[in-house]
Amino acid sequence: MRTMKASKAMYLVALLAAVVALLVSSVPLRAASSEPGLATAGTASKTDRVEARIKELLAKLKITPAQQELWNNVTQVMRDNAKTMEALIKARSEKASTMSAVDDLKSYGEIAEAHADGIKKFIPVFEPLYASMSDAQKKNADTFFRQHGPTKSKAKGK
Repeated sequence: MRTMKASKAMYLVALLAAVVALLVSSVPLRAASSEPGLATAGTASKTDRVEARIKELLAKLKITPAQQELWNNVTQVMRDNAKTMEALIKARSEKASTMSAVDDLKSYGEIAEAHADGIKKFIPVFEPLYASMSDAQKKNADTFFRQHGPTKSKAKGK
C-alpha cells in the first residue's frame, strides 16, 4: 500500500514538473510569436507594461486629489514589483541556454514566488485606496480587475 502511494505521488510530481516545464518553455516564445498580441507582449519591458497599466488604471478609476497619496502607494508597489519581475526574467533569459531542467524549474519557481509576493505587497496598499473609492469607482475597479486578471489575460492571448 505504501509503495503504491509513493508511486502515485512520484507520478503526480513528475506530471506537475512536466506541466511546469511546458509552461516555462512557452514564456520565451512570446517574443518570437507571429501573433500580434503575443509579439508585443514579449517585446515590451515589464516596466513599460506596468506604466501602461498605471495610466490605464488612472483613467478608468478616476482617482481624485484626495485619493492621490493612496494612489501613489499603489503605483510604487506596482513599479517595484515590475522591477523585481523584470530582473528575474532577464536573469532567466540570459541563462536559458545553459540551465539544466532542475535549474529551469527553480528559476521558474523564483518567478512564480516573486509574482505571489508582489500580489501580497499589492493587496495591502490597494485595499485603503479601494475603501476610499466612490461606488462608481469601485464598480470600475471591479470591472477592470475582472477583465484584466491573470485568467483573462491568458485567454486574450490565445
